[in-house]
Amino acid sequence: MMTVIPLMVIPFILYNLAMLGLLGGGGIPALQHDVIVLSMLSGAIWSMALGDLFIVVALVVLFFEILKATRNGSGNLVNHMLSMLVFIAFLVEFLLVQDAATQVFFILMTIALIDVIGGFAVSIRSAGRDVSIGL
Repeated sequence: MMTVIPLMVIPFILYNLAMLGLLGGGGIPALQHDVIVLSMLSGAIWSMALGDLFIVVALVVLFFEILKATRNGSGNLVNHMLSMLVFIAFLVEFLLVQDAATQVFFILMTIALIDVIGGFAVSIRSAGRDVSIGL
């Protein structure tokens, strides 16, 4: 049952929590706050902002979504439909909510689109190999 839930809802929820000010208390400007700051061996300082971390989380989630798409099962079609609904939620929020009109949200929405297209493509490809004709 849990495999039916699209994982791309995680970055969507995280962004909305940040937008509401529940992650860092600053709303959208909180996306610019550094979460990780490391001193490199070269002497350079490398930092990752909260918005960048959301993108990394979305890319990891995309990997697991593509892995889920390779399975053949009854919940696979439901997962694809729910992934499409998550993408539509991203798109509607991007178009209608002022705080969602950021580069981070656009990249998250693009990753959700790749999840939908990639999921369908992988499922169709793996289903084609699963067909066996008995003569």
